[in-house]
Amino acid sequence: MTTGAEQSGSDDRSTRPLDALMAERRAKRDALAAAGIDPYPARFDRTDLASDVRRRFTDLGPDARTGVEVAMAGRITARRGHGKLVFLSLSDRSGPIQLLVQVGELDARSAAVLEACDLGDWMGVTGEVVTSRRGELSVGVRTLVLLSKAVRPLPDKWHGLSEADTRYRQRELDLLANPETRRIFDIRFATIAAMRRALVDDHFVEVETPILQAQAGGAIARPFVTHANALDVDLRLRIAPEIYLKRLVVGGYERVFEVARNFRNEGLSTRHNPEFTALEAYQAFGDVATGMELTERLVLAAADAACGRRTFATRNGDVDLTPPWPRRELLDLLAEALGRPVHPSQPVGALAAVCREHDVEVDDAWGPGKLVFELYDKVLLPTLLGPVLVCGFPVEVSPLARHRPDDPVLTDRFELVVDGREYANGYSELNIPEEQAERFRFEVEAAERGDPEAHPADLAFVRSLEYGLPPTAGIGIGIDRLVMLLAEVDAIRDVILFPMLRPEVAQG
Repeated sequence: MTTGAEQSGSDDRSTRPLDALMAERRAKRDALAAAGIDPYPARFDRTDLASDVRRRFTDLGPDARTGVEVAMAGRITARRGHGKLVFLSLSDRSGPIQLLVQVGELDARSAAVLEACDLGDWMGVTGEVVTSRRGELSVGVRTLVLLSKAVRPLPDKWHGLSEADTRYRQRELDLLANPETRRIFDIRFATIAAMRRALVDDHFVEVETPILQAQAGGAIARPFVTHANALDVDLRLRIAPEIYLKRLVVGGYERVFEVARNFRNEGLSTRHNPEFTALEAYQAFGDVATGMELTERLVLAAADAACGRRTFATRNGDVDLTPPWPRRELLDLLAEALGRPVHPSQPVGALAAVCREHDVEVDDAWGPGKLVFELYDKVLLPTLLGPVLVCGFPVEVSPLARHRPDDPVLTDRFELVVDGREYANGYSELNIPEEQAERFRFEVEAAERGDPEAHPADLAFVRSLEYGLPPTAGIGIGIDRLVMLLAEVDAIRDVILFPMLRPEVAQG
């Protein structure tokens, strides 16, 4: 491998303006085209990755020749040497490999490509697998084919791409310049793949449900609103796929899931992005306990596959995901935190007074269940390191969850809490059409009182329940937050390839 001091190219970005560098690169490209060499050919037939070659040839000594010909392709990320011998570093998706170029042995087209080569160019090469005098595994180049000219120089790889705004706006450069960014997204992709495999192996069917909806249901959140010109109606972007997934269970798909892009017209923070990804799964004939078990299995499958470990560092200490996770009643935990019991059956005034004692803001439109939830969210939740499954949420903030048989103001609902954050939510699904219709009426009244997050009254869903929804467990897991945990990062923008940002300010 070449050292940092050896990494060089034709660009001197410290002294030359960008427009001059780009003009020089375009001139090289145009000269190749004038000589009959296409700087943007349609394809290249690659036979091997860098990792393939390294795996096949592990014990060669210096100056070895194998007689094995390969065709490889990737970016040129380093160049050193002049005159008769040039060393290039070619990086593909599996990593780098050295190219050993004897300039005098190249044909005219390859020599012209080498002369015009800049760092960042995509290159195809053919040649023999050899080792250098120092014993480094290399490809002795016979031909060089320019696959795409990089007319804009890449960032300085040795100093990285550190400007946060640039990293998020130009993620492609961030991925090239910062190995840590690549590590994070490798974890993300492995996480989603592992959860998919676990569900498919458990006989779940992956489905797709509408993103544009007449009513955005399945969660309590403020939707984005758009307009469909063909129908001349306003539509909402999906805030959750829940309603449609349960309608599929009614239709006979007993185990369904979706990795869904959801949209909530709410604030930006280290934990929130208006566009985010969640996995939702529904299993007929299960209940809230089924949902907790499924959530535990999926999170562990992701941790094992993406990271190969179950202990992760967080803001507040190490978290061990090894099961079983404790299951605690929300009201019990809240009583311990407040030093007194609270319950959604208590008068609004009494619960509001407890909220104010703990600096929790109160809205006059809130009922007792909402006040209890605010105490949980603002006072208790930030103190829980977890993992812990918090069980038993008020009906008032759980319009789609089945009420508890022994307490009509609480639901069989849980949240997975880790490091003071909700990572998953699930419950026994409410399948009684008359009760669901009554819940919706309550939400309509809340909306009329000015609650922008009130759940819409979805009469099509009530009609679906009238055909019969079997006992069903449902879960939702926030993919972005889970990846934050597994990658041990604190900002949601670090785990979303292209997060939402303020518009760029035009440069004068």
